[in-house]
Amino acid sequence: MRSTKLTLTLAITFAATAALAEDRRIEEEIVVTASRTEKPLSSIPNTVTLIDGQELKQQMGVTNDLSTILGNLIPSFSPSRQKMTSSGESLRGRKPLYLIDGVPQSNPLRNGGRDGHTIDPLMLERVEVIHGANAIHGMGASGGIINLVTRTPSEEFQQSLRFDSSLQTESVSDTLGYSGSYSISGKVDAVDVLASVSYRDSGINYDANGEIVGFDNTQGDTMDSDSINAFIKTGYSWGDQRVQLTFNHYLIEGNNNWLSIDGDIDAGIPTTAIEADVPGKSPSNEVTTINLQYTDENILGHKLRTQIFVQDFAGTYGGTPSSTFQDPAYGDLVFDQSQNNSEKHGLKLTLIKDGIAGAPVSIAYGVDLLEDETWQQLILTGRAWVPPTQYESIAPYVQAEFSGGDRLTITAGVRHEISELKVDDFTTLYSYNGGQFVKGGNPEFSETLGNIGATYTINHAWRIYANYSEGFSMPDVGRVLRGIDQPDQDVESFLDLQPILTQNEEFGIEFNSEKFAAQLAYYTSDSDFGQRLALGSDGIYSVKREQTEIDGVELRGQWFATDSDILETRYAYTEGRYDSDADGKVDTDLDGRNIAPNRINLSWVRNWNEVFSTRLQANWLLDRDFENKAGEVTAKFDGYTIIDASAQLEALGGEFSMGIQNLTNEDYFTYYSQTAGNDIRNFKGLGRNVNLSYSKVF
Repeated sequence: MRSTKLTLTLAITFAATAALAEDRRIEEEIVVTASRTEKPLSSIPNTVTLIDGQELKQQMGVTNDLSTILGNLIPSFSPSRQKMTSSGESLRGRKPLYLIDGVPQSNPLRNGGRDGHTIDPLMLERVEVIHGANAIHGMGASGGIINLVTRTPSEEFQQSLRFDSSLQTESVSDTLGYSGSYSISGKVDAVDVLASVSYRDSGINYDANGEIVGFDNTQGDTMDSDSINAFIKTGYSWGDQRVQLTFNHYLIEGNNNWLSIDGDIDAGIPTTAIEADVPGKSPSNEVTTINLQYTDENILGHKLRTQIFVQDFAGTYGGTPSSTFQDPAYGDLVFDQSQNNSEKHGLKLTLIKDGIAGAPVSIAYGVDLLEDETWQQLILTGRAWVPPTQYESIAPYVQAEFSGGDRLTITAGVRHEISELKVDDFTTLYSYNGGQFVKGGNPEFSETLGNIGATYTINHAWRIYANYSEGFSMPDVGRVLRGIDQPDQDVESFLDLQPILTQNEEFGIEFNSEKFAAQLAYYTSDSDFGQRLALGSDGIYSVKREQTEIDGVELRGQWFATDSDILETRYAYTEGRYDSDADGKVDTDLDGRNIAPNRINLSWVRNWNEVFSTRLQANWLLDRDFENKAGEVTAKFDGYTIIDASAQLEALGGEFSMGIQNLTNEDYFTYYSQTAGNDIRNFKGLGRNVNLSYSKVF
């Protein structure tokens, strides 16, 4: 760690020295809002992926699954589960923080793995991804930030319609899914409004062999589901000031018409399904996000950014007679199901001052307030599985930027997290050694998080950057608390509730020319007291607090071969290990629940003329073995390649799109099934699937 920080310091010093001899600045139009203060991409000392509206449209021509879209464009993001759950999906081997316009959507206090389904991608204008741990938005960003930026009102009055459908040839009636969306947008004097609604009905999926893909009746499935999204954004601008209110309500719910049939991992038999009524309430995600923002471009010589938000989350899981739910007080056999709930309230206040004392220094400072109350209940018997847990934090911060020499930018900052966790007395379920009384408490935590980074533009083509940043998160508190099975425990002294501090170092170099663009980044991500999900003999995952070390390489390259053709390659190599015997040395590979495979993504985009374009892309997931301390292979991943194709044609006053997912009908078990699955979840991936759509703006 010390040597890495020293190397980083030397790199920044070298960049500063070189900058004295240069004074030419590269103009940069791309602005990133996920960094809290709108910054040009060229001044950010991190790997950043921007998925703009055009790329989103191309990807949604193939799939509407956000996790799949992220994996297609960010190879260090884990392959999609292709289910309602996103558990096991990571960025650089750690959980990312999902945001909608800066409002947190992830639920780190009881990570139920549903944060990838909180908004319909049709409501998005772009996606900003900052790779690696940081504390820009507070708790939860140990793997990075995925900021989902919603659409903005148009200057002129306009309406838009979109209809799409998806199907597979094995059974058109069963697989047929369809969706429709309508939006209206415009501006009258100083007031602008955008209102949109979408509805989606999803069919079932078949694998490449024509067999029904198994349903995840417990964690939830996007197959045979309905979803609706209502979205409103309105603002009022006057002078240098603007107030804006955004409301988003999203609901996805299964229909409980298909019952999963267990597979057999050892025999290579996949999990399938039969048409039958499934008992219990349907798995669902219901999320409401309200975001009020106020900005002033000139107040006492500062820029002001204020954000007040509310997020209400409820994730319902399918029913099961799990051994965890059994209790003699409720009969011989108890069938139950759980629901995760989280209510967040927060304030983000930022003041920005440029040109401090006439020097090329800017400063951003402010404070974040967050209250997150999370609990997990068993909704059929009315029992508490995870007690109400309230997390409160106040975090003042300051971030400075020096841009002297016109080629060099140095950023440095500090954030101080003052947190309190409030848990009342509670008793665990009967299955935990007869039920254990746990004394509540109010443990308090305080962490000071630092970051320093630099970017240096060598010339019109080359840029280098380096950074060190720290991220702060809580362990899966709910999972830890609910699993207590020993007497005389209390929340105040329970060791596993200590927060997670992640140190992230990164070095990168970029090249841009008329025909080529490339970026290479190397990173490390270490946590002395991290978090790992481990599967117990009862089939329930528990949290293991262990030292973890992750490092990797990311490569992106673009070739503008002609005025009409763009070829692109993306590569990610990730290696992660943890300390299995608490001797202070990492010795065992992190498995597929915690880390992504190594992957190569290739794509070819061609604009044939002004009205017709195509995209061909391939995701090549590489073989991987996972070894324990003794060097024994504990899990194997047999890689596979998925090829997608899409085409867009402007005609009849709108745009037609056709996409084919898994063009070659590749037969494969998903990455998660191979590395972390069981007989219940030995799922095969989606076979060849056709998507058709028509959209019109008028």
